[in-house]
Amino acid sequence: MNNNIDLINKRRIFGIISHPDAGKTTLTEKLLLHGGAIREAGTVRSRKNSKYAKSDWMEIEKQRGISVTSSVMQFEYDDKVISIMDTPGHNDFGEDTYRILTSVDSAVMVIDAAKGIEAQTKKLFQVCSMRGIPIFTFINKLDRDAKDPLDLMQELEDVLGLLSTAVTWPIGSGKEFEGVYDRLKNTLYLFKRKEEIHLDETGVQSDKLDGLISPANLQDLRNAIELLNGAGNEFKIESVRKGKLSPVFFGSALADFGVKEFLEHFLQMSPPPSERKTTTGHVKPTDEEFTGFIFKIQANMDPNHRDRLAFLRICSGTFVRGMNVTLTRTGKQMKLSQSTHLMANEREIVDTAYAGDVIGIYDSGNFQIGDTLANSKGKIFFEPLPTFPPELFCRVSAKNSLKGKNFQKGVKQLAQEGAIQIYRNEYNEVILGAVGVLQFEVFEYRLTNEYHTKIRMENIDFTVARWIKTDNPESLKKYENSRCMLVFDHYDRPVLLFTNQYALRSFRERNEDVVLVEALDIIDKLGSQYN
Repeated sequence: MNNNIDLINKRRIFGIISHPDAGKTTLTEKLLLHGGAIREAGTVRSRKNSKYAKSDWMEIEKQRGISVTSSVMQFEYDDKVISIMDTPGHNDFGEDTYRILTSVDSAVMVIDAAKGIEAQTKKLFQVCSMRGIPIFTFINKLDRDAKDPLDLMQELEDVLGLLSTAVTWPIGSGKEFEGVYDRLKNTLYLFKRKEEIHLDETGVQSDKLDGLISPANLQDLRNAIELLNGAGNEFKIESVRKGKLSPVFFGSALADFGVKEFLEHFLQMSPPPSERKTTTGHVKPTDEEFTGFIFKIQANMDPNHRDRLAFLRICSGTFVRGMNVTLTRTGKQMKLSQSTHLMANEREIVDTAYAGDVIGIYDSGNFQIGDTLANSKGKIFFEPLPTFPPELFCRVSAKNSLKGKNFQKGVKQLAQEGAIQIYRNEYNEVILGAVGVLQFEVFEYRLTNEYHTKIRMENIDFTVARWIKTDNPESLKKYENSRCMLVFDHYDRPVLLFTNQYALRSFRERNEDVVLVEALDIIDKLGSQYN
């Protein structure tokens, strides 16, 4: 039995999800600030005074003011080792977010109090729900005019089908925002007065609140708490950890109000690392055997070295720098001698890590997203990571033929990262596939700035991609026409691109014997055949 149970139980790894502009990255910054990982929100410790979000480390993120790639940040707080996954909120980068969510044990859902649940939040919630991931809700921007908090709670149930229970409750909003009441601690936190008031058994009915809060807000607070106590969902930690009940917190990430209270509750309520499903059963974090899987690959995090890191979620056993492991996809043994803890793009050498940790390991091109590492000789694979069919396509080439080597290197590395889907046709032309236009912009930016290659991009009239199950890819050329193009992905698997859904339906009607595969199922159905 693993002797590191206490160390494992201290681990917390969670993703932060939201619709763009709900305040996800701001909340991440404030959590890092309370954990002592940064000196002030938006400023990296011991760096120059450029105030950018710690998690937005790419230059394009600083320029555009949005997150375009996920970041991993680890810090310690209250005797816990916390790994935060800050994810891109924009739908164009949803695939990166979905992969991140396969590596976490819980998720924090950030909601704009004025807008309620928005489209991208709903999509990301559904991914968490399918995986049974516990969800904690932080309703943000209470220092601005907001919806009625009871309506926001009802929205969680009506729109998401998620039962919720309020742990903290707001006192007004916007200019009338006066603080939050912690129902579990029976404590009032005043916003402008910066006071903390511990109440007796009478709770918010206490006379000591008279004069501290405006009469209207105080009456609303008393009415709301009476309603919640009488008709609200009961707090049950078992339901929270099964993903059936979401604890709800109110506050303002920008004003750093309600964040510390949320963090302290979260660390007590959220689950430690749990068992993971594999092709041969379940792996428990306390198992002696070392196992883990790679959920992200990132090139050029350090512009001075132009290296590449694979992000490894440790699922069981103990990692020791220099240990030998097996890449189960190929059966190849390798020594993990270069390993780091992560703080966005900053690194610190790690000698030992445990189940529930995320570490970066140097990658010279051996790894693929979804790979399993283990120190056993048997074949073991964790659940496949999601892949999604792109809907936008363009043909891309280097403007300067002398930059061809740089261009090919950049294309290969960004394909392996999963930053964009890359295909080639029979003429070896590079075809990009994306979920959203911003992916094309990021690709062009990174080729120009990281690989010093200006590129030419030409949109092509295709909107649907389907993988094909076949033992003879050459035979597929006969299907090519103006509405159908044969290409190969970066694993050399054949893909047919169609101009639209009508062209896809027509193809299926004429070729019932051809097996077309949705991208979501590609690893399950095609992995063993093509990898």
